[in-house]
Amino acid sequence: MLTLSMPVMAQTPAITYAFDGAFEDATFGVESAILDAGLVIDYVSHTGEMLERTGEDLGADVKIFDAADIFLFCSAVLSRRVMEADPMNVAHCPYSIFVTDRDGQVMIGYRRYPDGIMQEVQALLDSLVQDALGE
Repeated sequence: MLTLSMPVMAQTPAITYAFDGAFEDATFGVESAILDAGLVIDYVSHTGEMLERTGEDLGADVKIFDAADIFLFCSAVLSRRVMEADPMNVAHCPYSIFVTDRDGQVMIGYRRYPDGIMQEVQALLDSLVQDALGE
């Protein structure tokens, strides 16, 4: 069951929200929110699996996440607007939303964007995350 969430870790390079539910439900919510907005998911990075696999290869014994996925996508309309304002905004594309699970604490989040026109992207990401949270 979902509950209202507040952003946590406000001083980090990412904005995150606690998700009251399972990792699989959170990833389904993020995927659905992106697709329901008419956007196309370019790639889903299974970062948690990669860290686990490579950690073993590197001899690391620290488990960072129980699970972590990153959804990469773009908005043609928004990307054109922000890159017309400054072509170097290409550095921020594609956009991403991540879902993590650490010891049963599921989080959904996205990176912070600079002030100015990139706040439009941040607003889109926050809207998608709110949809994924069911708010």
